[in-house]
Amino acid sequence: MKHFGIYIHWPFCESKCPYCDFNSHVEESIDEGRWLAAYLSELNRYANTTSKRTVTSIFFGGGTPSLMGSETLGEIIKAISDRWNLWKNAEITLEANPSSAEKNKFIEFKQNGVTRLSLGVQSLDEDSLLFLGRKHSVSEAKEAAVVASEVFDRFSLDVIYGLPGQSPTKWKRELAEILKLVTTHISAYQLTIEPGTQFYRDKVNTGGEAVEKKMFDYTYDLLEKKNLNAYEISNFAKPGHECLHNCTYWTGDDYLGIGPGSHGRITKSDFNYLGLETYATLGIKSPKKWLENVEEKGSGDLRTSKLKPSERIDELIICGLRMAKGLDTGKFFSQTGISLYDVINKEKLLTFKERGWVKQNKDTLFLTHKGRNFLNYLAVDLLA
Repeated sequence: MKHFGIYIHWPFCESKCPYCDFNSHVEESIDEGRWLAAYLSELNRYANTTSKRTVTSIFFGGGTPSLMGSETLGEIIKAISDRWNLWKNAEITLEANPSSAEKNKFIEFKQNGVTRLSLGVQSLDEDSLLFLGRKHSVSEAKEAAVVASEVFDRFSLDVIYGLPGQSPTKWKRELAEILKLVTTHISAYQLTIEPGTQFYRDKVNTGGEAVEKKMFDYTYDLLEKKNLNAYEISNFAKPGHECLHNCTYWTGDDYLGIGPGSHGRITKSDFNYLGLETYATLGIKSPKKWLENVEEKGSGDLRTSKLKPSERIDELIICGLRMAKGLDTGKFFSQTGISLYDVINKEKLLTFKERGWVKQNKDTLFLTHKGRNFLNYLAVDLLA
């Protein structure tokens, strides 16, 4: 655990999308200087105990982090490189929307250190964009994607499917248009109705399980033919274009969470442990309270707690099964001190293998394409 990632959460958006359950807020005015000072303060605090590590990735998420000034972002990246060893090939990702204001800043973001852009297109259908509460048009989305491809060597498009009334035929046409804009990485998420969202309060339904499965299977088949491999349940990339930072989460490696409501995972391997004790950090959710706590008390953390062995095991298995390569049994042992097959339900494993949902070899346990349709069900049963 000598390497890790750093997540920076910018909690502000121009508007709140009705499907979004992320910690995002709309504010009329933002004192960016105060926020920069708070981010630097938090980085300083964590650097006191982790400065010997190497940062392999930085991810600016939100909210809409591309709304922050490019110089502010550059100051944060510089602070990280001053306090830690920043890997020479570090991946520095910024989430952005296709609005004109953000598109015009792409070059500035790259000049200030961003190496990868994640563009939240969400749809290339005008009615769907309206339904999803997006402020950009299809033409703006396409234009922003073209600019992103010209500015960044690595960029991704985020899209959502499985909307009410969306047919598989309609999704096929839309996916074909998406592939004209990006050839290296696509994040394709099925619409889910999360508690606390406007869609949940309005009792909005998704497209339906049968239709969603057809879209899921078609998405996998088409993108794999285009050499966009499904390296994670909802993420497709050409070899070498996977999102390194997100893989950090799914494989159970360490990361800092900086900002309101952000999560972090830190093991104590720097302090003569065997990497068996993992601490979960959680930032105060309210942006106002987080900022005040950093300024007045020197910390934005709501809590830091040591994960129980069972919590750590569950987390590693559930996240690891999202990956196409699955769970590495050797790494699992190094992270927990326990053999994977000592905590897996052996009867369920045998049943799922017979049904063609799960496969295992000498070093890994992974879901098949067929098994990925039942990810949540399989993960829970294997842990029973």
